Amino acid sequence: MKSLSITGLILLAVSALLFYLTTDFTVEKITMSHVMGVMAGVGIGLIIGGMVGYVSKGSAIKAEQQRKEFKQLQKDKEELEKQTAEIAKREAELQAQNRNPQI
Repeated sequence: MKSLSITGLILLAVSALLFYLTTDFTVEKITMSHVMGVMAGVGIGLIIGGMVGYVSKGSAIKAEQQRKEFKQLQKDKEELEKQTAEIAKREAELQAQNRNPQI
């Protein structure tokens, strides 16, 4: 977004320079071509803004999905570790019973 802001400021400066060179900032010299230029600039800005917004939203959704998958994998890992600990504990108890049978 920072680079987009810098690009917008540069384009604004260029348009101000071009406006100054063609009209000397006097209202009497503003013609229909200036109005059409302003509308074209707004249209291009909206198109570029929409594209950047779409791309950034898609990136944010993908990042959120990856975070959810990572959390789920962590939960699965914890459950597997608990199950492994339980199995190891049972095996240790069975081995202890086999060594010392109670009659």
